[in-house]
Amino acid sequence: MRHSGGWRSAGKVCIRALMMNRLGRNLPNLISLIRLLLVPAEIWLILHSSYALAFWILVGAGISDALDGFIAKRFDRRTRLGALLDPFADKAMLVSVYIALGVIHQLAAWLVVLVVVRDVLIVGGFLLIQAFGVAKHYDPLLISKLNTGAQIILIGFVLGRLGLDAAPGWPDLVLSLMVAATTIVSGLSYFVRSTRILARWEQAL
Repeated sequence: MRHSGGWRSAGKVCIRALMMNRLGRNLPNLISLIRLLLVPAEIWLILHSSYALAFWILVGAGISDALDGFIAKRFDRRTRLGALLDPFADKAMLVSVYIALGVIHQLAAWLVVLVVVRDVLIVGGFLLIQAFGVAKHYDPLLISKLNTGAQIILIGFVLGRLGLDAAPGWPDLVLSLMVAATTIVSGLSYFVRSTRILARWEQAL
């Protein structure tokens, strides 16, 4: 009986350890998934004028993005799923907030269209390259990182301003122009790089 109880205890410990190990390995993916599931709530809050809460959800999304990236790299928890889920969650949040702010006329329609089209083209180019098996991975361009930073600053500023019930001013215009400029340059840069990758692949056939 003692041996039976010991085996059961040991079995429970092993199962618990396996569960904790699996949870730890998938923790970054879980964080990304939660961020993705917050997108509908963020849209609803913006469309229903709950700007302060929408602002803090955006801040939380940014913190979670940094957190899951840190965990994945620091503790070697990187997975193929995470490599797709993390950027998808980021893009879904950014694009959704831009569209929602455009719907309530807090961002210019042309800027929203520019941001959405650029992301659609980049994702389309990435999928095309992956479909042909030309390149398995390539790092984001510096201009793309600058563009993402400018996009986040703009929507964070707009949501913060709306939360404080402040009127739009020159910072909105300056930030919008920064986003527009970096969006155009980064979009063209990705187009050129994708074209070169596909051209090299075609020459190698």
